Amino acid sequence: MAAVAALGLVLGVMGTTTGQAQITIPTVTVGNPGNPNDSTGYGGVSYVYNIAVTEVNLFQYTAFLNAVAATDTYNLYNTNMGTVLAIAGISRSGSSGNYTYAVVGSGNRPVTYVSWFDAARFANWVANGQPTGAQGNATTENGAYSLFGATSGVGFSKNAINPNTGTTTTWWIPSENEWYKAAYYDPTKGGTGGYWLYATRSDSAPGNTIGAGTNQANYYTGVYSVTQSSSYSGSQNYLTDGGAFSASASFYGTYDQGGNVWEWNDAVYSVDRGSRGGAWVNVDGLQSSDLNAFNPTVEDLYLGFRVASVPEPSTAVLMLLGGGAYWLMRRRKATA
Repeated sequence: MAAVAALGLVLGVMGTTTGQAQITIPTVTVGNPGNPNDSTGYGGVSYVYNIAVTEVNLFQYTAFLNAVAATDTYNLYNTNMGTVLAIAGISRSGSSGNYTYAVVGSGNRPVTYVSWFDAARFANWVANGQPTGAQGNATTENGAYSLFGATSGVGFSKNAINPNTGTTTTWWIPSENEWYKAAYYDPTKGGTGGYWLYATRSDSAPGNTIGAGTNQANYYTGVYSVTQSSSYSGSQNYLTDGGAFSASASFYGTYDQGGNVWEWNDAVYSVDRGSRGGAWVNVDGLQSSDLNAFNPTVEDLYLGFRVASVPEPSTAVLMLLGGGAYWLMRRRKATA
């Protein structure tokens, strides 16, 4: 699985004949529909779906900004993306109306300082076919979610049909159950299926050594993963490339659902939106029982997201027949 994922990750951005960058989002198919919830009451999903192999990365988010944020109407860019060295990032040049954006450092690291609304606008943009233009109904304000300029509140559900295309919504922020199943469920566990405590296919806490060791993740264990030091440095970047823990995937083949950054999901808890997975700066948050939520306007250095999508029809048929590893047989290069 590591080799396939790594191949997909370097395809984060590709050029087009118009010069505008287009992104690819490698995904894995989550099959075994109708699985039960685990003891915490989460994880049961009655349908086949795809989910991104890794968190949305700097390459992908920078392409999004360059497509729709020459004038950044809804503040998709947070200046901390370029100045906080622990996570930098993305730089911005020019003035409003002519902003341009560039990746700083490795573009395969996850984007941070994104609110739930930023994640929803990214999902809209991809679901709408990655258009170029101002932040409006055809680009970021409608599609997977009908936002229409909203920057606060929780009353926004995924559209079953994308109003812009008239077809089934193709990309969205995963529901809590979709996220949870992809992270922890394993239909082969115990012979009949079950849930792991950690998204690394383990019931024991991961280590945090980068590389090909099994059961490893980017989180704080008394030392930071990137430096293996207990001391924090203000000039050090602490994020790891998606898939850097190459032998620590979930059963379905996702990476970093434990550690690196907390990830938004679509759950609503009073005035908050759900998040899961823990982060590079935390010692906790990785266990399946660790439910968390933030106000959807929150942006911080420990918070990112990944997206989910509809499966290809042929893949859905295979997965219904129980083919849990068919993604290995081809490179999935899903685009809206």
